[in-house]
Amino acid sequence: MPFRIFCRVLVLVLCSTALTVYLASHSIGTVVVTALTCSLLLQLAYFASVLFLIWRSGCVSRAGQRAEHFDSCKEVRSEPPDLDEVTNESPDLLQRDQMLAISLLLP
Repeated sequence: MPFRIFCRVLVLVLCSTALTVYLASHSIGTVVVTALTCSLLLQLAYFASVLFLIWRSGCVSRAGQRAEHFDSCKEVRSEPPDLDEVTNESPDLLQRDQMLAISLLLP
């Protein structure tokens, strides 16, 4: 939200709040305190929303950097192992896998 629109909305909200409080309480002091409180809360909300937008844009840029890094890693990817390498496992490794499978079946 541009600052100009924010100022217009701020004035509109403050005037309507002041009018409503005056019609309800007929006290100028209460109107002043309520208007100042409302103004402070609106300014805090605006400041928090700006901080949120800055934080979110930082997250988006970091995500874009991660995506670029991922794309560069995909370009340099290695070849998958040959089928011969996978099927020619050592007998010790096969025996260990069988023992592990048996031990998982036992209670």
